[in-house]
Amino acid sequence: MPVRSVKNLRKPRADALRNRERLLASAKAVFSAGGSDASLEAVARRADVGIGTLYRHFPTREALYEAVYRHEVEQLSELAEELKGEASPVEALRRWLRSNVEFVATKKGMSAALALAAQANSELMAFSYDRLTKAVGVLLDRAVAAGEIRGDVGPEDLLRALIGMCYLHDQPGWQASVVRLLDVFVDGLRVRPDAGKGSVQPTQKAKGKTGAARQD
Repeated sequence: MPVRSVKNLRKPRADALRNRERLLASAKAVFSAGGSDASLEAVARRADVGIGTLYRHFPTREALYEAVYRHEVEQLSELAEELKGEASPVEALRRWLRSNVEFVATKKGMSAALALAAQANSELMAFSYDRLTKAVGVLLDRAVAAGEIRGDVGPEDLLRALIGMCYLHDQPGWQASVVRLLDVFVDGLRVRPDAGKGSVQPTQKAKGKTGAARQD
């Protein structure tokens, strides 16, 4: 039996990885658009691969949905790490929240299948909640420490507000409306340097709430 070189053994693996990444990117675009085009055949066409290649990587529709979902969560976690170096902590937080709008658009396009996947694998939702809460928490803590954002909100509050805005809008072009609302929301969380002396300034989370209650 002829012995294949290491180079020849590794090349298919590199090609397979590239195909997988192309399929994930194509699936994200197709599922975000939704509608009748949200099919596996449309994903394969957009990735410029055969449907057989898609099924080799993702044997079922649910497997593809879960892979896209996990991939998006990982990318948002990585983005939070990158944004920690931004000069303005509040703008870093704003950019991360805006990026989530695209993530939710993808999630909307595969919500039914994701619900089935979550029932079969409870770890999937726990995984995303943990990663996203930690990611936004890092950026929020930095903005609070810099005195740019009020301290009586937590990462869970931000995620709930974001999801609420996204799912209350269903008309075409809803993403632009949500991004605008996010800007208003973030601006409302900012600490105003010209706040009146008689106003209660928010402090760190529960401690700030307790302090405010004592002043009432």
